[in-house]
Amino acid sequence: MQATREMERKYEAIEGLELLDPAKLLGFDAVSGSEEQDLAAVYFDTADLRLISAGVTLRRREGGADAGWHLKLPAGKDTREELRLPLGGSPHRPPAELVALTRVYARGAVLGPVAELITRRRRWVLTDATGRSLAEVVDDHVKARTLGAQTTTVAWREVEVELGEHGQRKLLDRIERRLLKVGAQRAGSSSKVGRLLADRLPPAVTTSRPDSAHSARSAGDVVLAYLRTQAQQLRHYDPLVRQDAPDAVHQMRVSARRMRSALQAFGRVLDREATRELVAELKWVAGELSGARDTEVMAKRFAALLTEVPDELKLGPIDAGFTRSFQRRGADARDVALAALDSDRYLALQDRIDALFTEAPFTARATRKAKRELPKSIRRAYRRVESRMADATNQPAGEKRDRALHEARKAAKRLRYATEAVKPTLGKPAGRLRKHLKSVQNLLGEHQDAVVSRPVLRELAARAHLEGGNGFTYGLLYAAEATRAKRAEHDLPLAWKRMRKPKNTAWLTS
Repeated sequence: MQATREMERKYEAIEGLELLDPAKLLGFDAVSGSEEQDLAAVYFDTADLRLISAGVTLRRREGGADAGWHLKLPAGKDTREELRLPLGGSPHRPPAELVALTRVYARGAVLGPVAELITRRRRWVLTDATGRSLAEVVDDHVKARTLGAQTTTVAWREVEVELGEHGQRKLLDRIERRLLKVGAQRAGSSSKVGRLLADRLPPAVTTSRPDSAHSARSAGDVVLAYLRTQAQQLRHYDPLVRQDAPDAVHQMRVSARRMRSALQAFGRVLDREATRELVAELKWVAGELSGARDTEVMAKRFAALLTEVPDELKLGPIDAGFTRSFQRRGADARDVALAALDSDRYLALQDRIDALFTEAPFTARATRKAKRELPKSIRRAYRRVESRMADATNQPAGEKRDRALHEARKAAKRLRYATEAVKPTLGKPAGRLRKHLKSVQNLLGEHQDAVVSRPVLRELAARAHLEGGNGFTYGLLYAAEATRAKRAEHDLPLAWKRMRKPKNTAWLTS
């Protein structure tokens, strides 16, 4: 499967616009000669257009240099990730590899043909003085028809500008200014098929509001906006986890934990009882992803520790031992994660998330102004951290303190995510608290990572001994981890004290 990232913009209202000399029109010194292409594409989606509604397109295209099956996934402003497979198999059935990557959007519904587009394309490549590609400009004349019981046929013309290998985003802005100056307009849809099917797409998701006077800066809107962003991130990383993309498991897991933390922290705004099942399911999916993430973290941690051990103290094939162990652990953890994402339980979780936004269980406090209401929830989360830290301080050194510090870490994460949610509304006070809280959380995280890694090192040492090897180096790493844990405990009180300074917390205690 070939993966590419494209950054492009589309323009319409250009019927009278001539592109015979795009270099002159757009202010470039060099342009390759024009190239004409005939393209035919069939688009696949669910009957209710779930993919296109989410900004996802799946098509089978013939003609041009990139004929094949194309799946495009949203990847940021003006940006999409395109995955390609060659033509082959049944033209009426998308490849299973691509269908699997749409699961979080299609939710098990059948994908069938929904539209056909025939495009007559003229293409230019804008280059710099050395001939390097800066941008690609295409002039498309499109004939499109919907597929199904009733068909509609329409035609239009549009211009696409796609950033080239050596172009920068500001180049798109420069070209856009030129196009707007001569009368072009930004297209209303990011895809041709989206334009064709616009009248069949479901209405944009709106949030049910407690009353018609609901303020745009109410507590309910602020919390729900944060949750919506995290839900989008959760779904964005689903296909990337399936592709085993770097850091995808971590980011998806963080999104689930952020949603869960926000629902717990803002129970004054969103009815806690009504969201209890959703909180539990977010905890479940984060847990199913945790093995894969923990394995990634531990592998990197041990690799870093090994670089600090002199070669003469590396007894036995310890590097190979780590590689074998973590490859096996990683494969097992990945199987668990993918099984979760392929389960009906996961799809039910996604349905619950949708329900949260269509019928949000607001409390009466949700209508209050965010700047007055939300600090109360942050204050409760802050007191929870205080309580957990006090409990950890009172525990004797050893397992009981380790467990107490882990509870403090979880409470600190909840507070950090809650503060993150309100920062756009509350501004600098929330930003200062979050900054200093991050230092506390990092130390708690360092301590917990060292606690978790030591049993693994002990297990590896025992296995090496049973296999006739030498566990000496594992013992050195165990001791290093113990030292790291003690150092984190030693540094924690100062970081905690700095975080609690009045300039960081006065807005919570007033």
